[in-house]
Amino acid sequence: MAVSQRLELRQSQSLVMTPQLQQAIRLLQLSNLELADYVERELEQNPLLEVAAPEPAGFAEEVPADPDSFRPQDSADYTTTDRLAAADDAPLDTAQSYDDNSPSDDWAGGPDGETSYGDSEAWGQGGEGAFNWGNDRGGRFEGDEDGGFEQRLADRPPLRHLLLEQVQMDLDAPVDRLIGAYLVDCLDEAGYLVTPLGEVAEQLGCAEAEVERVLLRLQRFEPAGLFARSLRECLALQLADQNRLDPLMERLLENLPLVAERDYAKLRRLIGCDAEDLTDMLAEIRRLDPRPGLSYEGGAAEPIIPDVLLRARPDGSWLVELNADTLPRVLVDQGTYSRVVGQCRSRRDKDYLTEQLQQANWLVKALHQRAGTILKVASELVRQQDAFFRKGVRHLRPMTLRVIAEEIGMHESTVSRVTSNKFLATPRGTFELKYFFSAALGGFGGEEHAAESVRDRIREMIAGESPQAVLSDDAIVDKLKVEGIEIARRTVAKYREALNIPSSVQRRREKALALVR
Repeated sequence: MAVSQRLELRQSQSLVMTPQLQQAIRLLQLSNLELADYVERELEQNPLLEVAAPEPAGFAEEVPADPDSFRPQDSADYTTTDRLAAADDAPLDTAQSYDDNSPSDDWAGGPDGETSYGDSEAWGQGGEGAFNWGNDRGGRFEGDEDGGFEQRLADRPPLRHLLLEQVQMDLDAPVDRLIGAYLVDCLDEAGYLVTPLGEVAEQLGCAEAEVERVLLRLQRFEPAGLFARSLRECLALQLADQNRLDPLMERLLENLPLVAERDYAKLRRLIGCDAEDLTDMLAEIRRLDPRPGLSYEGGAAEPIIPDVLLRARPDGSWLVELNADTLPRVLVDQGTYSRVVGQCRSRRDKDYLTEQLQQANWLVKALHQRAGTILKVASELVRQQDAFFRKGVRHLRPMTLRVIAEEIGMHESTVSRVTSNKFLATPRGTFELKYFFSAALGGFGGEEHAAESVRDRIREMIAGESPQAVLSDDAIVDKLKVEGIEIARRTVAKYREALNIPSSVQRRREKALALVR
């Protein structure tokens, strides 16, 4: 076989991850605080970026003629679903070329002296707008040398973060996590649950018994004593955590007013103990913390500023809009570039200004596309979970990242980044976007069932079983098949264990003991 050389011309497509595209992807997953820090660093490093001044009244009708006042549109101009970015917007990694000539050459703009560059016409001529990334979310205050209060508490994670981590680890069902996160936000500074359970159930659209069940799980969290509704319950939770809640101690807690009155003789008669035992029990109670929330380091709760706002329109539809207070608003100072580039004496200085202009334009466009992507994902999520927002937590439908990605024409990884550390304010409360995603279980006829709804059905079956007919996992599988739900026995066992429900043997033993008592 002869060996020879030849030239061939081939065409192929490949995805090139440019540095700008990589940074744009990273911007998607940043929270509001992290994005604010990033933009602040860019403002310090790039002389062609500036903060937009607060918009004066009637500014929308006044278009400045001064070329130095010309600004490209910033990311906060698209905040509602009515102003979503066009589907054919140029991607962030599109190469843009910039002329390094002075404004007197081909780079100069129109007859009024306004300069144009890149894709500024597609963005529109924007006015100056409010630049507010939320001072109460950790932005730097004027005169505050140490930065915002989040920086002062950076070395001490707040109690809310600790509780939400335990919610994620201890509660498997998405419905339970929603209820748990809501109850965490109902705690006061001392760690007491101040909102009645009936009000919580009405707000979330679920049964009060379901909220009570989740509350019992939360009351086992650390530090002990949280989620109590009274001082007696708070002390009882701490004693139970120490395995010291015996019948005598329970009777003592039922008569706490007598402890405050120091009527020890009456206490001994009601409890049925001698003076020595009463002294020991009172010493144990004094060692407890009546306000466990304040005893934890970093107990100050960090306020959550939602990224997306959901409101009901009069016609019954939903209005989805971005929270403008959380959007950094920056403008490109094209006037400075026009003045300085003509005075540059060296090629190196012109190259530096051109590079800074490209980076500034990219940042403005990246912020705009980030805002549009978040709004697009949130709008589709609201459409998919319409029943939840109208009827309550029991109507949370099964949904995956792929469902949203296919509907809006994006990749699953993009949807995952957008929904991380982003919050949606709804009439039912503020929830992280990740909470609305849950797996689906198959059924007969192609019908799908949400995993959390199957867990609830298993819980109902076990709660309604009689002591003489305790359901085994196989029996639960058979009952679910009758209802059109196809599920394996090991899946039933996994769900049962996640609900902290003992096996059928243990339940049969416990029910038998209860009948004897």
